[in-house]
Amino acid sequence: MIFRKRLDGIEKRYFELASLLASPEVVTNRELYQKYAKEHSDLGPLVTAYGELKDVESEIEEYKEALSGKDEELRNLAREELPGLESARDNLLKSLKIMLLPVDPNDARNVILEIRAGAGGDEAALFVGEIFRMYSRYAEGAGWKVDVLSSSPTGLNGFKEIIAMIEGKGAYSRFKYESGVHRVQRVPETEAQGRRHTSTVTVAVMPEAEQVEVDINNSDLRIDTYRAGGHGGQSVNKLETAIRITHIPTNTVVICQDEKSQHKNRQKAMKILMARILDKATQEHNQKIARDRKAQVGTGERSEKIRTYNFPQNRVTDHRIGLTLYRLSEIMDGDILELTDSVINHFQTLALQSGEAESA
Repeated sequence: MIFRKRLDGIEKRYFELASLLASPEVVTNRELYQKYAKEHSDLGPLVTAYGELKDVESEIEEYKEALSGKDEELRNLAREELPGLESARDNLLKSLKIMLLPVDPNDARNVILEIRAGAGGDEAALFVGEIFRMYSRYAEGAGWKVDVLSSSPTGLNGFKEIIAMIEGKGAYSRFKYESGVHRVQRVPETEAQGRRHTSTVTVAVMPEAEQVEVDINNSDLRIDTYRAGGHGGQSVNKLETAIRITHIPTNTVVICQDEKSQHKNRQKAMKILMARILDKATQEHNQKIARDRKAQVGTGERSEKIRTYNFPQNRVTDHRIGLTLYRLSEIMDGDILELTDSVINHFQTLALQSGEAESA
């Protein structure tokens, strides 16, 4: 079985690496030692799970033998234990298959998060701020840094849009399925007759791009500077610190004006621009793969309505997986681990099914 051969090969390599890491030749070669140590560490969880699977399968065989034996007490014990062991075996097999799935090269990267108001006017703008707060609390709880790159506040404590960087190992792997339309249903404070309104915000999640990945020529850029907007008073910017960068070949436009320094605004604008261009190329690549397979699985289309937040019923529903949770207040405070885990498991299962179908 190919699956078992792969696991046996990985286990063999794991123990080879352990021996290499103890050899004087490797210990004295810092670069080589770090390379082997990382590979050994990366394989560790998979080898541990494989060891657990072999132990469980060994127990299953022993109990199956006991079922045909003469000892009545052992037969009864086997009948009691086998269902739990077989369930554990099936769960371990699924976990191992997921571990063997191709790794998304972007998973370990930082995230560029863009949240924009959709339908619903001021109510949608307010919800942009609340969704950003939810994600910020979730990120901070994971030990990641959140840095606002650009924002367009409204006069009612809302935002037309917020663009932020979330820095931390594995951030993209946790956020990548949050792209799409998020719908909120509630009675706005300004609604005198108590009617429930439905508003939407759009979320885009992109991996931070590295300079070497995105080929941007300076001749392809149009850079405009202007005075940053404000509400008056001493903080009004009298210098042209706001930046608008247009990437002419793709007609991608980025505006940054939050910083008081033109240089800092330019740096942030370039981060956003590179992420958008890389994301566009990735989306086109995914769509081509989907067309080739004649099915589109988990490509994170921005137009897809993925989730509804219903305040009167304290309910959140993720429409992609049919999951409904009745603890909206905790979720809006950043407790979204159950949501993200469930969505990730859903797309991993789809990937498994797709891979099994292709190999059939």
